[in-house]
Amino acid sequence: MKKQKNETKLFKAALKIGMAFAIKRGYSLPDVPLSDSQKAEIIYRLLVEQKMLVPLPADKEDGPNIKHRLVVWISKQLPEDHPLLVD
Repeated sequence: MKKQKNETKLFKAALKIGMAFAIKRGYSLPDVPLSDSQKAEIIYRLLVEQKMLVPLPADKEDGPNIKHRLVVWISKQLPEDHPLLVD
């Protein structure tokens, strides 16, 4: 798993955009505050369900792999000249 430049910022962007996507899709989210790992899993499962992501093998579904999958996903959604993608 190759680490991308600005991976932390890309992950935060993926969480923000992913949570907005979940709400627009009509998913009700818990009223309690969620950790970043919980948000990541919710977004990952939603994107897999919507066929926007290829699911990880069951034995690879862990925090770092989900985080990386979301970073790759958001990298492909952003325009090529986005500040987080520019070297």
